[in-house]
Amino acid sequence: MPNRRLILSLLLLWPTLLWAANGDAPATWNQLSPQEQQILKPMQQRWDSLPPEKQQRLREGAKRWQAMSPEQRAQVRERFARWQKMSPEQRAQARQRYERFRQLPPEQQERLRKRMQWFRSLPPERRAELRQRWQNMSPEQRQQFRQRRQRDNGGAGDFDGRSRPERPERPERPGRMMQR
Repeated sequence: MPNRRLILSLLLLWPTLLWAANGDAPATWNQLSPQEQQILKPMQQRWDSLPPEKQQRLREGAKRWQAMSPEQRAQVRERFARWQKMSPEQRAQARQRYERFRQLPPEQQERLRKRMQWFRSLPPERRAELRQRWQNMSPEQRQQFRQRRQRDNGGAGDFDGRSRPERPERPERPGRMMQR
């Protein structure tokens, strides 16, 4: 008789044991560390109703946040504020650009990161000037610029041959943009 109870108990607990063994068991709010609770405070009211995958992603994000320097956290806050101000269409475009970027070979991704870093290092008035030049170009001039850039880089285009005003290809010769 005691064996039957043990077997019955194990059978009833089996799904719970499997769930916990897989690491998918959701954590209750009280099981979070004080640091996690502080970072995830906006989620407190609905935490226990979130799916385990969502809880895990949020906890991983909290760990990344804790590992960031104050400067990195400030950058993240700034980016998030910009994201919140975007329209749904702008967000969709940003997601598409990001997906295209992720599909590029690592060398091209690195080249684009360096260009962006160069552009951000410019004084604000110089960045505005370069943006204005780009915006003043006709579609034909922009296309010619893209073609010259691809030719100058050995045929390596980025973003499917598209250009971004804030990511000039040839920073050492920005005057070329308005030559024709």
